[in-house]
Amino acid sequence: MAPMTVAGEEMHALVERLYPLCRSITGDGVRATLEIIGEYVPLQVHEVPTGTQVLDWTVPQEWNIRDAYVADATGRRVVDFAASNLHVLGYSVPVAATVPLTELRAHLHTLPDRPSWVPYRTSYYKPDWGFCLSQETLDSLPDGDYEVRIDSTLADGHLTYAEHVVPGQVADEVIVSCHVCHPSLANDNLAGIAVATFLARALAEQTPWYTYRFLFAPGTIGAITWLARNADRVEKASPGHGGSPGPAEPGAGEGPSTGGRVRHGLVLACAGDRGRLTYKRSRRGDAEIDRVMSHVLSASERPHHITGFTPYGYDERQFCSPGFDLGVGSLSRTPYAGYPEYHTSADNPDFVSPEAMADTLALCREAFAVLDRNRRYVNLSPYGEPQLGRRGLYESLGGRSDAKQAQMAMLWVLNLSDGEHDLLDVAERSGLPFDAVAAAADALRGAGLIKA
Repeated sequence: MAPMTVAGEEMHALVERLYPLCRSITGDGVRATLEIIGEYVPLQVHEVPTGTQVLDWTVPQEWNIRDAYVADATGRRVVDFAASNLHVLGYSVPVAATVPLTELRAHLHTLPDRPSWVPYRTSYYKPDWGFCLSQETLDSLPDGDYEVRIDSTLADGHLTYAEHVVPGQVADEVIVSCHVCHPSLANDNLAGIAVATFLARALAEQTPWYTYRFLFAPGTIGAITWLARNADRVEKASPGHGGSPGPAEPGAGEGPSTGGRVRHGLVLACAGDRGRLTYKRSRRGDAEIDRVMSHVLSASERPHHITGFTPYGYDERQFCSPGFDLGVGSLSRTPYAGYPEYHTSADNPDFVSPEAMADTLALCREAFAVLDRNRRYVNLSPYGEPQLGRRGLYESLGGRSDAKQAQMAMLWVLNLSDGEHDLLDVAERSGLPFDAVAAAADALRGAGLIKA
């Protein structure tokens, strides 16, 4: 099989392995998930105590659950956590009671429009309890008393997240973030976890320009916690875009995750369904990652959609909050809430495909290859066109089938190497492939005609 086909099958196998685990914003399900991811890439796991102030939030109590059910008068479990962890309202407080169906209904959640599906519901920051079930099951329940049992704990503990770092040639960082707080939901977001994991492995086989930091954290509170612990090196970005600014001084960081300045970022979510790729721009709209993703999607001729930033969605809204305003976009296939299976039991491993995950992974690799090679250059012989022949640059093209394209790429790079335009600008303006432009820049730099 082709390498990407193999990667797709392996990512799908990882989704299937992670699917049964009961994850939430805290707890042992997150730790078990990170332990499995750690078999693929080494992780630095962080435990942040309950009560820790993180920006305007406080790390909540830790939630763990062992069993839960609703049983009828015969003792038969009509709703059973053991059958699916979606059956319990996330963060439910412990309950042990016998209640009539008329009273129980207030704690039951269904999808009347999709009567055979079970919804996913949570109550993170308001003490509550409940069960999720299919409308068909609810309709089949006779009146009477039911035993209700939720064997859970909500107590001081920790919020858990993990990082994996792929060292680059410079300390400046690209962050790749995915959330690990959803229970048995394959597309949202086990597919994102799988793509991020295999992207990290692929980058580790290279020597990237940037340092890549992968964040596996619970949604919202996890990103906020990471930002609070690394605020000194992710302070609000300066205006402007394009080109590599060169190495940055390593930041101290409030937590243990020190490194260079964050220059770019991508949030991965809903990465495995069969829909077209969707890229959501950063708040800045013209950040380098926005330009790179737009270019690569268009050049690849993949079906895709590019949307503007909105302050709702996944963790891009934390990274793009006005105090940080990082150049972080979001990549998905069908966006959140854009498919009927979203946040339901129908978002299972059969809903995601190896081919779709492989395509998402390939797009990420293509985009980061452009991001890593994008530079601004200065023409060292800007008065008139420099003589390329006496430097052996024309001879190097002899016999190449793309000699005309390579020659034009050199001329375009020379003309736009004014310190204001980067190679992506050259590719966009010339209509030439980015690879041809980057290769021309390499040749011109080697001949001493341009410098970064």
